[in-house]
Amino acid sequence: MHRIPRPRLRGPAAALAAAALLGGVLTGGATAEAAPRSEGRLTDLVNPFIGTQNEGNTYPGASVPFGMVQLSPDTGHNTGYDYGENHIRGFSSVHLSGVGCGLGGDLPTLPTTGDVTETDYAKYAAEFSHDDEKASPGYYRVGLGTGIEAELTATQRTGVQRYTFPATDKANVLLNAGQSLHRTLSSEVEILDNRTVRTAIKGSGFCQDTKAYTVYTVTHFDRPFTTSGTWNGDTVTEGSKKSSATGARNGAWLRFDTTTDRTVEATTALSYVDAEGAALNLRAEGGRSFDRVERAAQRTWEDRLEGVKARGGSDGLRRTFYSSLYRSFLAPNVGSDVDGRYTGWDQKTHRAKGFTYYQNWSLWDTYRTQAQLLSLLAPHESRDMALSVLRIDAESGWVPKWGYGTVETNIMTGDPVTPFLTNAYQQGLLKGYEEEAYRALKKNADGEPPADSAPVGREANTEYLKDGFAPYVKGRPHAKPGDSDYDHGASATLEYALSDGMLAEMARDLGHDADAARYESRAQNYRKIFDPSTGFFRARDASGAFTGPADPAQSEGFHEGTSWQYQWMVPQDIPGMVGLIGGKDAANRRLDSFFAYDKLLADPAKTAREVWVNGPYAYYNADKYNPQNEPDLIAPYTYLSTGQPWKTTDVVHAALTLFTNGPTGMTGNDDLGTMSAWMVLSSIGVFPVQPGTDTWGLSTPAFERVDITLDRRYYPRGSLTVSAPGASDTDRYIQSARLDGARQSRTYLTTDDIRSARSLSFTVGGSPSAWGTSPEDAPPALG
Repeated sequence: MHRIPRPRLRGPAAALAAAALLGGVLTGGATAEAAPRSEGRLTDLVNPFIGTQNEGNTYPGASVPFGMVQLSPDTGHNTGYDYGENHIRGFSSVHLSGVGCGLGGDLPTLPTTGDVTETDYAKYAAEFSHDDEKASPGYYRVGLGTGIEAELTATQRTGVQRYTFPATDKANVLLNAGQSLHRTLSSEVEILDNRTVRTAIKGSGFCQDTKAYTVYTVTHFDRPFTTSGTWNGDTVTEGSKKSSATGARNGAWLRFDTTTDRTVEATTALSYVDAEGAALNLRAEGGRSFDRVERAAQRTWEDRLEGVKARGGSDGLRRTFYSSLYRSFLAPNVGSDVDGRYTGWDQKTHRAKGFTYYQNWSLWDTYRTQAQLLSLLAPHESRDMALSVLRIDAESGWVPKWGYGTVETNIMTGDPVTPFLTNAYQQGLLKGYEEEAYRALKKNADGEPPADSAPVGREANTEYLKDGFAPYVKGRPHAKPGDSDYDHGASATLEYALSDGMLAEMARDLGHDADAARYESRAQNYRKIFDPSTGFFRARDASGAFTGPADPAQSEGFHEGTSWQYQWMVPQDIPGMVGLIGGKDAANRRLDSFFAYDKLLADPAKTAREVWVNGPYAYYNADKYNPQNEPDLIAPYTYLSTGQPWKTTDVVHAALTLFTNGPTGMTGNDDLGTMSAWMVLSSIGVFPVQPGTDTWGLSTPAFERVDITLDRRYYPRGSLTVSAPGASDTDRYIQSARLDGARQSRTYLTTDDIRSARSLSFTVGGSPSAWGTSPEDAPPALG
């Protein structure tokens, strides 16, 4: 690997002394320097390039857990980085891991040399090679074809870049405020002094237009630039200090003399509130050298990953496991500034007191896996995330569905916020806020947002409450931007019913018995779309007639899936769903067909790749398991309820083979850690089979031992060890299980079990056993 020699770094003090920012003096943060690196770090097992090809849509750049800033290269792919491309347009400050549409990409920054003549980042993009590229948690570097080395690292609210230039008096840094991954509506740039530039970028869009939001940035350099200018459209103006544009290219360029001192460092702070917020974030978190920031970021990540120590398993499994664990901590993201201020969904400034405000809510995805994993491994942050959702309701009048920054996008369907918040409640994260959360969820479950508000909520709730199902109305005009429940009436019905079941449990716990009975009854509405003539769920039109093809593999009205895939998504009442199919024997035959079980036993990896998976977006026209999309995430655990729990392990372990240590090693979009969390939980052998409750299904761990450190404020024992001595590809069947030494015949645990126990141990063997096969061993239906 060619690496340009780097001269000795200057200390930050000289740069700080001269820096004036918005009338204040920039001072370094008081954070202690991180410990030096040591061998055997878990961060060394993480490969940030996993999922950067074949539409995993992850990013390889630098961030810290849940950080506001995700500083990463953009190559021209609509979500940022694609491993198959070989030009970098810039290193931008905002990315979301695994989203399906362009979002973020604000302020792409690129070092160049020579005269500044091009203003379109698609034209001035720099070539690069993966042979000269490296990434690890909190750090990214690349050698550009222009002879420049770029390095990235981050704090919670800042991104830090270091460039090592060739010897030249025309070393430039381009700050592009007018181009991003979303639609940039307008931008402003201002060069404040010979080290500092600020911007305001107004953007919109995620899969389609949304309400606008504004992100403010301030970038401070560790040395003065010799000259500078701006561009607007195609016009480059040297000496210009300000530029603004509406729907056009716009930016600033800064020039440095690197004939003797070849490094330039820049720190960019973000705020979703105002320019003052960005300045405050820079003062609080800026002022340290690149190396100090990078070491601190690495230590932060090491501390996170050390919360789960896996022993045994292959090197490849360990690498994919810790890479998945890493991605599980990337979102949601801090939305409040260091002074606690944030922009609410009412577009007004608020202040978080006693908690950190978070934003970016891919709830249709994360309520199934990632929310539960974070409740175990990051309960304090999970509490603040839940409180943030409650603030959204209090300030905007409604709970979110798919929120980005300060706005609702209405992407995806159903009612995902209910199981997200009931999970927080069931995990003990809402103490003191139980009734507030319940009121917000009850309002959402029993009504619809006003016409003049952005959220769509349960869009088809009028019909659902009247008839028991959301109708599938093909081609119905959308009243608001985003997805429509009417376009996916069958799956929306299942999602509503699931949420009703979870809300019934919360209502009963809080003593709202009449509500509990009503929601419990509504949780049975999945039956309203079961077609006895086909034996599958099926969409119904506004008149109540079943509609669309009768073939369940060709069904309509299901969001990103078919009736085959959605038939198992009744976690509130698996026994009832099994009864509709015709009983356990019929259900097991259908499950075996769905998973191609005979082929799976013969060759698990081949079945996963050639029978199950048919492309990153093959959501429709299939009668087989789709392990790369959310509707099927719980499906392998259905066997726990049909008396054949060993088959859950067979299917789960086959699906785990899809996670590999390479750019294509993700199963579809990661969706803000959803798929990664599935991998982590399934590898540990403890999975949330009823999302929104305190029930965790069991399967054979992929490792011989996993030691989990738990926060004693929420889990008094402080740890849980899951062990399966001798577990392997052949010896993968549970023969018996013990919880703190006591016999555990049930195929599930509760959160109280996890709080009270220190160990869950499995005895495994080479063939299925009778463990967990009795009816009383299965996860119970709700209510």
